[in-house]
Amino acid sequence: MTDFDYQPLGRVVFGPGTLDRLGELTAGLGISRVLLVTDPGLQSVGHPERAARSLREAGLAVFTFMGVKENPTEKEVDAGVAVARMHAVNGIVAVGGGSSMDCAKGVNFILTNGGRMPDYKGHGKATKPMLPSVGVPTTAGTGSEAQSYALITDASSHMKMACGDKKAAFRVSILDPELTVSQPKMLGAVTGIDAVAHAVESFVCTKRNSISETFSRAAWRHLEPNIERVLEVPDDLAARSAMQLGAHFAGMAIENAMLGVCHSCANPLTAHYGITHGTAIGLMLPHVIRFNAPAAGHLYADLVGECGRSDGEPASEVLARRIAKMVKAAGLPTTLRECGVSDTILPLLSEEANQQWTARFNPRPVTEADILQIYRSAW
Repeated sequence: MTDFDYQPLGRVVFGPGTLDRLGELTAGLGISRVLLVTDPGLQSVGHPERAARSLREAGLAVFTFMGVKENPTEKEVDAGVAVARMHAVNGIVAVGGGSSMDCAKGVNFILTNGGRMPDYKGHGKATKPMLPSVGVPTTAGTGSEAQSYALITDASSHMKMACGDKKAAFRVSILDPELTVSQPKMLGAVTGIDAVAHAVESFVCTKRNSISETFSRAAWRHLEPNIERVLEVPDDLAARSAMQLGAHFAGMAIENAMLGVCHSCANPLTAHYGITHGTAIGLMLPHVIRFNAPAAGHLYADLVGECGRSDGEPASEVLARRIAKMVKAAGLPTTLRECGVSDTILPLLSEEANQQWTARFNPRPVTEADILQIYRSAW
């Protein structure tokens, strides 16, 4: 049994309608002037307005930064810092998907500790206290609200920098499944597939331990039976609740373990072709599972057993096909060719994927040549 040192990051409040408690919970952290970090795409469904209203009703002054973009870079972080400094905020609230969460954490790093995001690549490099913050996810995908890392994209290299510190974690996370009902079907599909990959990769990575395995299993149990259901019946609140909890549990698993080569393969696809992260993940995961089978087959068998499927075949093949079925049900592409990826660029993608930190924690040691073979199997 692997040793672990488990430190819960913060309070988690779950349930339909819990967004209405945002003001109360934020004020309880001693915050009086708050930076609300959010995504402009959410304006049409009213989530930022509801959040701001709850905060103001609790007596807080609210200053909104709505400049978050997908896969935020230092540019978005610096813009948020400028708004925060202008209004002398003493707390941060993030409302949105993983990009809003990551951007908010990035703002917290620079606002309180100065410097640039590359200064915090790794973990524990912030030497000064950070502001209290609250995370309100509006998607069931990244689980960023359960993690102490900000993923910020280097605009020049397109590589994602993982900047982590326990002080950057949200003091409170509000999981309101009603917020996910309004998301477009395609967004639900790509975020759901990402959450599934988080559960699978964290369960088999080399940093897994008893705590992370518990969260990975819980995530899989919530996600696997419900991902197709939320795509077919978007207003099924029970399924939405299960997906949001599953995504959160998967985020907790990552926080206490790591991911693997699937995420390493996905990031260059986003950088070179603009392929949405969840789409790239769904494309690559079945092939990564098959590659990992010699080292992780017994672990995959545990997950297959959780959903009561064996069919007398190797567990890795059963799991790979189950993931592929989810991807197909989501209407996402299943080959790199469908995404316009040229086979001539696969060696470059392999080189870049091999430089991603998550590859080092894959259950089966992986080389650049191995990654090239994985890409070719997906092409």
